[in-house]
Amino acid sequence: MLYDIRQTTTYSYTVPVRVARQVLRMTPVDRLGHQHVIAHMLDLSPEAAEIEHGSDFFGNGLTWLTLEQPHDYLEISTRSRVEVTATPLPEPAATESVDAVRAAGQTEFDVGPRSPVHGLFPSRAIPLDAAITEWTQTSFPADRPILEAGLELMHRIKDDFVYEPGSTLVTTPPHEAFAARRGVCQDFAQVMICGLRGLGLPARYVSGYLRTVPPEGQQRLEGADATHAWVELWCGREVGWIGLDPTNAIPAGDDHIILAVGRDYADVAPVDGVIIASGEHILAVGVDVIPVER
Repeated sequence: MLYDIRQTTTYSYTVPVRVARQVLRMTPVDRLGHQHVIAHMLDLSPEAAEIEHGSDFFGNGLTWLTLEQPHDYLEISTRSRVEVTATPLPEPAATESVDAVRAAGQTEFDVGPRSPVHGLFPSRAIPLDAAITEWTQTSFPADRPILEAGLELMHRIKDDFVYEPGSTLVTTPPHEAFAARRGVCQDFAQVMICGLRGLGLPARYVSGYLRTVPPEGQQRLEGADATHAWVELWCGREVGWIGLDPTNAIPAGDDHIILAVGRDYADVAPVDGVIIASGEHILAVGVDVIPVER
């Protein structure tokens, strides 16, 4: 699938910001055999005094901005053309057992960006929680195929939790969303990751986009028109990382465009940084992901 993606992020400040230093993670990633970024453009208002581009440990694209003129709003607009090729899902019943994957992840010597070791441990936004681990354990007997178990957990979250924008904050920890059984895509992804890590299974956080308009006859996915979040579960050395979307109870496919991958939201936040100002701000985000006719 070929997509044109537009995202506009606007900060409106009640008191002018004197100086700002921001880091953006708004460039979709290239992933061999799955996702290719054909073009990407960034527009800023007001213009930045300095712009630098680079990448982080996980290969996510970074843009550092310095704004030195006082401003009462900041508009960040990106436009991308991305080609996504769906990777066939392995036969779930043929994947390695839960115990085998747990042992492989915990004895892995590779510490590169795609290594399972980075998805094993609690992180800043996803501490371990005994209640979530116990709830997750039901789907993960030791001898069950790992992807079969992961798909069941994904469906359980979709069935048991209510998608309710505004019910949580970006800082809401997984245990609060779990106790309330409601939240948004970030909460569902973090609950799933928390449970998997509590069982010693590697899992990581993915941010990205969903197709805005579904194919004819298909239901619109929850989380379109904004940035989305899902999970990648490590299914052993042969299969590697598999994307699972607990908000919609579907494997990540060619409707999912990856922006960034990390241990939790703190690694992939679209905008981060420091401003010198006082007062409040209002954030507005708009996303369009439009299929391109070939």
